[in-house]
Amino acid sequence: MSEINWSESEKKGAKEAFDKAYEREINSLIEEVRQKASNISEIDQLWGLHDFLSAKRHEIDGKYDYRYSELIFVFARLLKEGWVAREELKVLEGDKLAKISALARM
Repeated sequence: MSEINWSESEKKGAKEAFDKAYEREINSLIEEVRQKASNISEIDQLWGLHDFLSAKRHEIDGKYDYRYSELIFVFARLLKEGWVAREELKVLEGDKLAKISALARM
């Protein structure tokens, strides 16, 4: 997949879709943390929130990899998880979109 060429318009559209997906996931996480934090009444719950955040940071940092050699896989995962919509990826050429869709169904 590292041999895939990206046109300038695809790069621009991919960056926009990538950034929107990241923003959606981060906003969702912030809301989830607000809810969890509002229910904390014991120190064990506080440390549990810390552990949750550490795990989420590791997951998100690993997921959002904007190297062109990885974007097909990144978008497939984001599509599968619902963070990006197929319509947002229509800026990509048909072969890239087909690969993303096929991987998202796995």
